[in-house]
Amino acid sequence: MLKAARGLALACHPGPALVVTVVAGVLGASVGYPPARIALLAAAMLADQLSVGWSNDWIDAERDRSVSRTDKPIPVGLVSRRTVGTAAWIALASALALTVPLGAPALVTHAIAVTSAWSYNAWLKRTVFSVVPYLVSFGLLPAIVTLGSTEHAFPAWWVVTAGCLLGVAAHVTNVLPDLEQDRLTGVRGFAHVLGARVGGLVAFGVLALVGVVIAVGAVGIGDLSGAAGVLVLAGCTITVLIAAAGVLLTLRGERSRWLMRLIMAAAIVDVIALVAAGPVLSA
Repeated sequence: MLKAARGLALACHPGPALVVTVVAGVLGASVGYPPARIALLAAAMLADQLSVGWSNDWIDAERDRSVSRTDKPIPVGLVSRRTVGTAAWIALASALALTVPLGAPALVTHAIAVTSAWSYNAWLKRTVFSVVPYLVSFGLLPAIVTLGSTEHAFPAWWVVTAGCLLGVAAHVTNVLPDLEQDRLTGVRGFAHVLGARVGGLVAFGVLALVGVVIAVGAVGIGDLSGAAGVLVLAGCTITVLIAAAGVLLTLRGERSRWLMRLIMAAAIVDVIALVAAGPVLSA
């Protein structure tokens, strides 16, 4: 049982799952969620991310075995494919059930976002349209939060745009370390078409654009000023610097998971900037 539990923990892709959960909870706090509602939102997003991670390893189990993936718990025998698949469906149902108290707008938006993520695992990751689920799911995350508030407000367009762009960067850097193994199993997605070097440059170029969009949206369009405006601009500057570091690593031939970790670090910085921009996040 402990072995299976360890396998499930690894199969859920814990790093990204934790980051997305924290991002959702912090955004909820920034738009005025009370503590109980923040906990509910975080639980819903954690279940969402568990379902996405587990469905990925469940669907890809045979492909991972064919290329001897030692970093995946199913091929190395830590947990069975059936157990991971069952856990994925239970987590999916739990994610939607936990969103019900946040209201119909948030529930519908969350259903679209998680369906998009599952569509990537099930099919789209093997096509040039593999980036689309990341655009949709990352772009809708702030919408789930603002629509789940008591005012059920739509997010500002620039918030959604920043989420979409961050999704592109996350997708490409997540795929780069696996390009060769993916080609062996017939996977040819958006990042594969770009290639390692161009893909890395595109990912971090887009990440820099995330910082610019947030700065323009919050300070320029939203007219945020004072300490909050300074914090937003500082966060956006750090994001651009992280992007620059990513460009340098890419030019040096780096293709490891460190590129994705840079994206996750930037995501946390951007969330801090969005917290400061809380008063202008909604349209």
